[in-house]
Amino acid sequence: MAQKIIIDADPGIGDALAILTALLDPSLDVVGLTATAGSVSGIQATRNLQFLIDLVDPLKHPRTGQCERPAVLSRQAAEEVPTRHSFLGSHGLGDVTVNVPDLHNRRESTKLIVDLVREFPHEIKLLTLGPLTNVAAACELDPELPALLDSIVCLGGVYHASGDITAAAEFNIWADPEAAAIILRLPTAKTLITLNHSGAAVLTFEDVDLLSELIEGTQNADVLTSMLQFAIRANRQDLAFEGIALHGVAALAVAAKAEAFTVEAVHADVETSGQLTRGMTVVDRRRISRGKTNVDFVSSIDEHGVIDYFSRHFRRAAR
Repeated sequence: MAQKIIIDADPGIGDALAILTALLDPSLDVVGLTATAGSVSGIQATRNLQFLIDLVDPLKHPRTGQCERPAVLSRQAAEEVPTRHSFLGSHGLGDVTVNVPDLHNRRESTKLIVDLVREFPHEIKLLTLGPLTNVAAACELDPELPALLDSIVCLGGVYHASGDITAAAEFNIWADPEAAAIILRLPTAKTLITLNHSGAAVLTFEDVDLLSELIEGTQNADVLTSMLQFAIRANRQDLAFEGIALHGVAALAVAAKAEAFTVEAVHADVETSGQLTRGMTVVDRRRISRGKTNVDFVSSIDEHGVIDYFSRHFRRAAR
């Protein structure tokens, strides 16, 4: 039986690649896509989700949740703190123009998460690819929600590594550390894939060229190739990084159990007030910890398997 999943995201090219993969993975039943504000505004995230669904037109369309919060990074902040979240193009998907009508039957993301989990109690895995604002708000709206979820998989945080938005913090946690702290303290089964492991699977220039050749002439080739080419160009020019790290796809692979990975049970929390460390994911590494383990950190992942997982479904998305 396919795993029911809700994906909460702020797409972004990286999130878009993961969402397209999920929509075409037969092992997953994507019952909901919920927009959150982060790399792009909530309104743009909502439109990008609609665009991605229409692009591949899956047999079963997920319900879509909308968000109206502004983007976390302002233009000025993006220029001061260059990260992979800062170079996404005018609509978040590179040079791709997102032109979709706004939703007629509007469902707010937080409410949709609650409604879907209530509809399928103990069946839904929640995958978060952006800031955790929606999930924290959903738990406040329905305090029974954590007990009704199958589990949560979060893309975010750093472990034994530097952040990408500050020296100590990764973007998704930094964007709303209070919400992240709430989620880490929930009694629900949780898995966190941090920046240093989500970034292990990297598409090289050669990979992008090969994928572009393989889908040439297909229905969605122009859109998909444009996103890949924009991402690899921006990473090289602005971040001096030679490739595209498949952060979102790696998180999806963990949620779908599509590729091999290992986890380490830890006691973790999030710094919410430090001037230099706000948004830092703090792991208690003492031999005698005062806190019980509360989250599984992904400690290794088959990066080649993640690339293969993405490549298979990328070709399907093109057709």
